[in-house]
Amino acid sequence: MRWMRSAAVGLASGAVGVAAMTAAEKVEQRLTGRPDSYVPARTLQRLTASPQAAGRSRAVNLGMHVGQAVLLGAVRGVMAGAGLRGPWASLLFFAVRLTNDQTLENATGVGAPPWTWPRDELAVDLAHKAVYAAVTGAVADALADRWGPGPGQVHARLRPVRTHDVGPL
Repeated sequence: MRWMRSAAVGLASGAVGVAAMTAAEKVEQRLTGRPDSYVPARTLQRLTASPQAAGRSRAVNLGMHVGQAVLLGAVRGVMAGAGLRGPWASLLFFAVRLTNDQTLENATGVGAPPWTWPRDELAVDLAHKAVYAAVTGAVADALADRWGPGPGQVHARLRPVRTHDVGPL
């Protein structure tokens, strides 16, 4: 039951995280004049082999953008429920988010490896994913804290060589 609760917490946390990421994207786009990216819609179109999921459809784009973020939030919720909390856990989750995006985009031929991108595009993408990971993590951690320490935290308290009373950086 603990895992289901943690996953549900993560879904809610992912929803808050994607809202924050989208807001940050819109602010950045107003400042830089960068247009919307339709990579999520094109990725979904390729994954489903559906011509109906038009590559420039705003609804499909938003659905993939939000759907991925909410579903991946479940991973962060399970991390928090297991006791992986704080900035280090959010940094690990940041890597999960980037890996998910890059795997889907590159496997479908929609994207290219990040090291081939122009540096300004890479910086923008990393900044937005960092906002998502930080906000999703903060919400998941706060909700998981309500149920006490996770199994990993309990284990650390039982091991004499572990420092259980030191919080995250």
